[in-house]
Amino acid sequence: MPQNDAHFDQVQFQNSFVEELSGEISTDTRPRQVLGYCYSQVKPTPVREPRLLAWSEELAAFLGLSRPPEQSPAVDALAGNLVTDTMKPFAARYGGHQFGNWAGQLGDGRAISLGELTARDGAAWEIQLKGAGPTPYSRRADGRAVLRSSVREFLCSEAMHALGVPTTRALSLVSTGDLVVRDMFYNGNPQPEPGAIVARVAPTFVRFGNFQLMTAANELDNLRALADYVIRRFYPELGEPSEAVYVRWFEEVCRRTAVMVAHWMSVGFVHGVMNTDNMSILGLTIDYGPYGWLEPYDTTWTPNTTDFSHHRYAFAQQPQVALWNLVQLGRALTPLVPAIESLNQALEHYRTTFTATRQEMMRRKLGLTTITQPEDNALLEDLYQALTTSEMDMTLFFRQLSHVAPALQTGMEDEEPLFIELIDKASYTPDPSAVHDSLLGWLRRYTQRLRQETASGEVIREGMLAANPKYVLRNYLAQQAIEAAEIGDLSKLNRLMQVLKTPFAEQPEHDELAAKRPEWARFKPGSATLSCSS
Repeated sequence: MPQNDAHFDQVQFQNSFVEELSGEISTDTRPRQVLGYCYSQVKPTPVREPRLLAWSEELAAFLGLSRPPEQSPAVDALAGNLVTDTMKPFAARYGGHQFGNWAGQLGDGRAISLGELTARDGAAWEIQLKGAGPTPYSRRADGRAVLRSSVREFLCSEAMHALGVPTTRALSLVSTGDLVVRDMFYNGNPQPEPGAIVARVAPTFVRFGNFQLMTAANELDNLRALADYVIRRFYPELGEPSEAVYVRWFEEVCRRTAVMVAHWMSVGFVHGVMNTDNMSILGLTIDYGPYGWLEPYDTTWTPNTTDFSHHRYAFAQQPQVALWNLVQLGRALTPLVPAIESLNQALEHYRTTFTATRQEMMRRKLGLTTITQPEDNALLEDLYQALTTSEMDMTLFFRQLSHVAPALQTGMEDEEPLFIELIDKASYTPDPSAVHDSLLGWLRRYTQRLRQETASGEVIREGMLAANPKYVLRNYLAQQAIEAAEIGDLSKLNRLMQVLKTPFAEQPEHDELAAKRPEWARFKPGSATLSCSS
């Protein structure tokens, strides 16, 4: 039954992953190869002085949890210092392709799942502590996370949910009172940083890589058991597992992944590290590391310094990378589906779903919702190049366009001043030179197309404002909140949390949080690009 506003240390956990799949029970957290199991039972390592820094009131209400005091038994549990009687903590075993190369065993090296809570809707949600200490999958790492990466994960998980993007969630952010040594840019300059732990929440954290490792290790019983577990618990509408159901399940994973990536592209989000071990089997955005939003619009941009030489995970590459990752998942499922052609057909479902979803989302962003014209696809495609040439801030461009759409639709005598004003507000190249000719030409075409819409200008405007957020978690804003939090000032973090809960609302008192990235942030560490360092 759902919980009823209990503190986190008082709730009852279920443990389906541990109870239904094979795992090792060991107190040995030394890094090692684990063979024959889906997980390792392991307890979090206590920290010195856990203290609650941030709390998602909306997620907590959904889970039936009350906000705990800053220091309390509930916070002890959220930090891993307290393991209650109904928790069965574990670290999952999985592998994956990292930057296109098979990496073998990876696993939860600093994340420990406590079990599942029953939410108010009756569904089970897994609670996972990221930064909770070493596990057998930590390799050479310490199993910890630093405050800066934890703030970013907490904020972005909830911000993406508010944007309507399929995502894992974050319940709490807890400081540990311990220092963690990290080399932020892998340049031989390690520094001690404050540690933190995020309580992440999702129906499951199973990834593509869980299945890949089972097949690579020829553990076909574990492969089948894991697939059956996922289907029965998270895809029950497909029926009892069988070869045909495995195919339908893979098709649904392809569909959900396509919808997720289309959402990313719609809001200008770049994940930054789309390894197969960072791909959710539920089609959720998972593992918020070196992410970012387009500012300015550049399809070749990646926020990940580790990816600068190849740009494998750049903005425009994301749809194709997701498909490549699905191919790897499909290969891992071939022991369950000998008819490989059926898996290939499911991959085609990804392509058609992504294309249709992205086009529909872009049409909503442009207010083209009542009729479809033959030239619409060309209008959409030409926009991307125009935005690139003019170095437009994607978020600001679409938001400003939402506001001027009624005036454009009604047939102004001269729209050019509106175009110039829009460009001035949203471009990182404000000089009204020939560099903006392609965008000006596109805006003229768009205006003519908009006048073919039958809805009123105000209806179009409201629809566009509901599709084009005013506020996104820009990296420089997150960095400002991090720097303040590191010296004990949580005001910037709290303000961002509140504003990002309603990213489509005007909230004029917070206008500066919707401004273009300032020039000083262009090269400031953490304010534009980041590494994978945690």
